[in-house]
Amino acid sequence: MAANVYASATDGGSGGESAQTRSGTGVRTAGATIDCPDVGSRLTSVPEQARGEVDKELALLDEQIAKAYQRLSESAQQIQQDSGFADNAIMNPLKEKRGATLERIAIAIDRVGDRPEALDALAACTVRDSGNQAPEQGEGQDGDGEEQPGQEQGQDGQEQGNGQEQGQGNNGGQAGNGPVAADFADITSVQPNVNSPRQKGNASRGTFATSCGVNENGLFNSDNIIAAPGVTNGAHHFHDYVGNQANNAFASDQDLANAETSCDDQGDKSSYYWPVVRVQNGTQEQDANSPGGGIEGNAGAIVTPKQVTLDFVGNPRDKVTAMPRLLRIITGDAKAFVNGTANANASWSCTGFEDRQLKDKYPLCPKGSDVVRSFKFQSCWDGRNIDSANHRTHVAFADAAGACPSGFRPIPQLVQRIVYDVDAPSLQDGGRTTPLFAVDSFPEQLHKPVTDHGDFINVFDEDLMGEMVDCINDGRKCGAGAEAEPSEPPTEQPSEEPSEEPGAGEEPSEEPTKTPEAPQEQPTRTPDAPQDGNAGGKPGDTGDDGKGEASKPPATDKPAPEPEPSDSPADEAEVYATPSAKSGEQGGSKDGTGEDSDGLGQSQAVGTATSAAATPATPPRTEPQAVGSGSLAETGAQLWPAAAGAVLVMAGFVVLRRARRS
Repeated sequence: MAANVYASATDGGSGGESAQTRSGTGVRTAGATIDCPDVGSRLTSVPEQARGEVDKELALLDEQIAKAYQRLSESAQQIQQDSGFADNAIMNPLKEKRGATLERIAIAIDRVGDRPEALDALAACTVRDSGNQAPEQGEGQDGDGEEQPGQEQGQDGQEQGNGQEQGQGNNGGQAGNGPVAADFADITSVQPNVNSPRQKGNASRGTFATSCGVNENGLFNSDNIIAAPGVTNGAHHFHDYVGNQANNAFASDQDLANAETSCDDQGDKSSYYWPVVRVQNGTQEQDANSPGGGIEGNAGAIVTPKQVTLDFVGNPRDKVTAMPRLLRIITGDAKAFVNGTANANASWSCTGFEDRQLKDKYPLCPKGSDVVRSFKFQSCWDGRNIDSANHRTHVAFADAAGACPSGFRPIPQLVQRIVYDVDAPSLQDGGRTTPLFAVDSFPEQLHKPVTDHGDFINVFDEDLMGEMVDCINDGRKCGAGAEAEPSEPPTEQPSEEPSEEPGAGEEPSEEPTKTPEAPQEQPTRTPDAPQDGNAGGKPGDTGDDGKGEASKPPATDKPAPEPEPSDSPADEAEVYATPSAKSGEQGGSKDGTGEDSDGLGQSQAVGTATSAAATPATPPRTEPQAVGSGSLAETGAQLWPAAAGAVLVMAGFVVLRRARRS
């Protein structure tokens, strides 16, 4: 069966000529992959004493699959010449190795607990069609193999991007294992599809934001301390890391606690990590000849994110409780391509179109719009464990109404948003003109977007975690990264009250009165709504500084001109239910005291709300003064008529007096 599947997947389509060629990384292209049962997800109960040994054996299973996939990819000629080659040389040896590893797992668990049953049934793997048979040179097909309108199916091997000649049977990409044209979708063709649960009376409506950079430190490795502790290259793909700077396969809890952090608030030493994104432009990265990198099909230039926002939000029904220190959460499934999508949980979109989310496609964004990658982590905790054998059962997602499963309690939900400045690839020539991009993956997962995933280890100081919980439960907006929230409306937002005084030369950077539930609704941004930086704003804006900071308007020497109605981000304010957009309280307090409503800073005018785009021609109000409210030239322009009148009156008195004397 393996030979039949592989042969049909790699058939060149005419004359029996194979379309297989060697790529620059030594991996041969193939229209097939290896599908093995995911043992780790089946082990829901492993005694603590056996965890370390079991984790190492699970990592060995992943290594065995990776090597078997590479052997399969390189064996096109042998398989065509010998129908039994795939089974005899690859699949049967893989089954034997897996069987021995599974037996060691069973023994390790049996030594301290109850021996798991039927593990040996998980040893056998199959060769399966990758679904990547669609030609990529102007002949794109969807995942079901149906020809797209206006496209013709080719027969022979065709030249593909980055100097590779690949054809109908290939798995695409620079390294021959993806992505392919069918892995992308035009975001403008996607209908709005985001819904958020309605908040109820006891909802925790606050937001706590932390700012930890974009991995400008260049901390990468192919380890996974959660899933494969103590195993080098346990992930078989590279990760970006922000926050904790000690994260590698061998870091202990104490190492994490004592580590440096890239977060602005040094009380947050948590580790946030995710697979890197690469553009497959032929670049030889630092890992081009290393496990986890080019050797395993993760090729091309690593893209540093343009912006990363990390928001912790509340529950739409109940108050949240503190996360336990060193809680570990994995969201998404790195093996979802073969496992199925039950645990898949990444979303892809474009700035300006975030009410449209893709789960199993990379987005093709219009010019001036950036790629957005989002994760919402599990927000319910079992109240006892900081991890579990399969790294899933100790946490859970709330249901559609926001309710946690029985026995679970709400915790702050991490909402992670990563923005990339990458151009839409040229699918018609396989990425030659504009290169393809994709996340790193296990080699047999073929860089499918559905395999995207994120990891989090809570290393917040307990006091700071307490502040987070109080902030969220009180309905406030807090945290060192609060100013960097991508949901912030632009600071040039006009006031609803035209009589407000302009704050000339001021640079407001946040709106303290915005409702805290906004980050939880980040994907609901309307397509034409302005956003921050180039995580937002009108497509083409580039006000981001690369660290997740919201863009600021430049300082000015004169009041800003009055904007046209079309410049108002009212649509975005409606989406996020921002009260300040309707009440004229932008950048100031609700009670007119001059202090922000959340106590995080002072308003920018004394005793009056301000707006950076207030109308300069509006007469000043009766308040004594506003900070920075006009230059000397403006003051003189207002006083000279009165001064001239006074001079004329005085001259009149002098003339009248002289006339009387005479």
